[in-house]
Amino acid sequence: MSFGDEHGYGGDSGRTDDSFGGTGQTRTRLPDGRGGDIYGGGPRRQARGSSRSLITVVGVVVLLIAAIAFANRGGDNSTDGGKGTGGPAADPTAASGVKPVRGKNGTIPSGFAQNEQGAASAAANYAVALGSNGMFSQDSRHSILDTVYTPDAANRLKGSLDAAYTAEFLEKLGLDANGTPPQGSTFVSRTIPVGTSVESLDDDSAKVSVWYTGLIGMSGPDSTDPVSTTWKTWTFDLRWLDSDWKIAAESQKDGPAPVPGDVAASTADEISKAVEQYGGFTYAR
Repeated sequence: MSFGDEHGYGGDSGRTDDSFGGTGQTRTRLPDGRGGDIYGGGPRRQARGSSRSLITVVGVVVLLIAAIAFANRGGDNSTDGGKGTGGPAADPTAASGVKPVRGKNGTIPSGFAQNEQGAASAAANYAVALGSNGMFSQDSRHSILDTVYTPDAANRLKGSLDAAYTAEFLEKLGLDANGTPPQGSTFVSRTIPVGTSVESLDDDSAKVSVWYTGLIGMSGPDSTDPVSTTWKTWTFDLRWLDSDWKIAAESQKDGPAPVPGDVAASTADEISKAVEQYGGFTYAR
């Protein structure tokens, strides 16, 4: 039985009040929580939308609240000069307007500042380079290692990575021995930093964690390893060497990973076209 079935409407129950425009119209006021229309109409029935609609509404409300908080965080906007005196300090990952790098070493940004922003920028850029498909070809891999690691670390990693990126391993990914995908297919390997955290910093060393999502897989008609996403945190121990930050050691761990969304997976052809159309970013903060 619905709420509307429990109560009659328009009968002699309720009270007649001529104060509402002098019409003498009968108006029935239901107890709070009954869900009826307090002006004598039919009962208000709760819409039975899907849970997805509810999630969307909640998400919009959360974004609205965040937008209002952002708009109001500037402090006092009164007419006494227009300068806010309160409000929190700028977020450490906010854009500072300072150019983060002075140049590039090949395709990788270089010349990072010897400060917190420079260390965070270097870590983010290096994560992008180390997560690229250039790591699957020996020549480009060695070039990347020489650029982002200290000489000792680069020399140590070249041998171990060459041993890991065997022809058998590359074949499992659908690549040939040179790291090249088959005709008509597109190999995708990208690291997309979401945020950075400077764990420690002094004059010649820094420890920076990069939270990132990654794309990895083969997009093609015969692919058995379709492009999928990963979520990981990459932590770099950086050293100040030759007027730039270099990686001395690094480690990775899974997550934090958000709940997967409800967007349907695209076809292999759509992924291939997207990879060709949208180039990767250079993450220099």
